Amino acid sequence: MSTRHILLGLLASGPSHGYDLKRRHDERFPQARPLAYAQVYTTLQRLVRDGLVEVEGTDSDGGPERTLYRSTPRGSRELLDWAAEITPPAPHVANEIFAKVVVSILVAGQGADPAAHLLSQRAAHMARMRELTAVKSDPGADLTTVLSADYALAHLDADLRWMTTTAARLATLTAEVTAA
Repeated sequence: MSTRHILLGLLASGPSHGYDLKRRHDERFPQARPLAYAQVYTTLQRLVRDGLVEVEGTDSDGGPERTLYRSTPRGSRELLDWAAEITPPAPHVANEIFAKVVVSILVAGQGADPAAHLLSQRAAHMARMRELTAVKSDPGADLTTVLSADYALAHLDADLRWMTTTAARLATLTAEVTAA
């Protein structure tokens, strides 16, 4: 996910302080990793440097001084171009679960068990799926939360199907990995 473009998108509705941008990010993308304040301000500084955002002013509103940022016309154009781009499917999938299965096969003689790892990983995925199902089933859940949970659930489900297939092929995989 492009923090740069997400912040530009949040600024599209009007000028905001970094604090407000962070809060709105965390509200709009509830299943995403929350942004750190330092990441927000570092990204805003880069956007200003690149001419995509400018400082509209500062205010203290009775508290510490806060900088108000707004998107520039150039920033708006970049945002529209980014939003229109098709995200290409990843040419290579970096799957930590698969890597751990292969490494477990390589070190099976030292106590690692790839089948047990798959079962434990499956249990962790199922627990997370129950959590997400509860989140999206909450009567007070907004559509952003429901759709975000649905997206995560679909990916977890794909992982579970992969784990089932891999467990069924574990003997063949072990023979291939240890023969090399």
